[in-house]
Amino acid sequence: MSNPTSTRQWILQNRPTDLPVLSGPDSTFKLITAELPPLADNQVLVKTLYLSNDPTQRPWISKYVDPERLYIAPVAEGACMRSSGLGEVVESRATNLPQGTLVTSFTGWAEHAILDANACNPIKEVPGLAVTHFLGGLGGTGLTAYFGLKEVARAGPEDTVVVSGAAGATGSMVVQIAKKMLGCKRVIGIAGSDEKCRWVESLGAAVCLNYKNESFKEELVNATQGFVEVYFDNVGGEILDMVLSRMAKQGRVAACGTISAYNKSAPDGLKNWSEIISMRLEVKGFIVLDFLEQGKGPAARQELVEAVRAGKITLGEQNETLVSTDFEGVPKTWMRLFEGGNTGKLISKLNGGASASASA
Repeated sequence: MSNPTSTRQWILQNRPTDLPVLSGPDSTFKLITAELPPLADNQVLVKTLYLSNDPTQRPWISKYVDPERLYIAPVAEGACMRSSGLGEVVESRATNLPQGTLVTSFTGWAEHAILDANACNPIKEVPGLAVTHFLGGLGGTGLTAYFGLKEVARAGPEDTVVVSGAAGATGSMVVQIAKKMLGCKRVIGIAGSDEKCRWVESLGAAVCLNYKNESFKEELVNATQGFVEVYFDNVGGEILDMVLSRMAKQGRVAACGTISAYNKSAPDGLKNWSEIISMRLEVKGFIVLDFLEQGKGPAARQELVEAVRAGKITLGEQNETLVSTDFEGVPKTWMRLFEGGNTGKLISKLNGGASASASA
């Protein structure tokens, strides 16, 4: 069978102000067919098998974000929606990536993508582990948890750690890394349902609090008696504001995400900013790409792989929400991120895409 000369892809049509719109004249995205040029030297043609769904994609398309304030260039209107993906090399002009190699890269929302070989990360499969975890616990989200805890927050055995979004892709890895790799004395999770909280506790959290409970603020105070040294913040907003008042003196906040504000044209402000001064808190934002550019990714990923092999880190079906998706439904599956409909990593499995070697 000859390789395709065109591909379907979802492009950014209109920048959203609040929740992205999936239909009608103001639809955020548009499905098109684009031509695929011939491969150049050191390029590969990749068939996308799985797409990573990440909250950070939302600011990339925001109408209000100043491009100079983003850590990566925003997606241009008319351009393919940016996304990490896992795919199979179906044609190659790169000696290090022969046909059949599984890779992760920025494939975008496209059925096929032409990629530079040096932008692809070949996967070394781990027996008994689904390859999709290389988009989650062993991919960018796992590395975000690792570097955020170890290098940004400098968490250790003497620390109590609070993590918001604890049932999400990054948060669930934070729980496990903090408790089982770094030996932190106590981990407290925050999630959006009782069911999610019980799962977070099974990963190693001493307790997980449902922020939707009317008694959440009281429960947070009770759970943080004596205060906490580290907060890994995935959500921002009101929860960040509450946790600032529960931080110990010289506490550290790893600011990772603000999903509570991503679909708001007027995000909530902080009322407890003075806590940063009075408690001498250290609040540091970080982007995992910084550590990858420093060449720290491979060693950290290998450490995570070894932790999985040793049974310290659990990566199973509950650590990812795998959604079989027709290509027409790619935006709809992505929107589940903002509905709280997933535990662990939310991944789109493109129907008709998965090869035998990449089945999960």
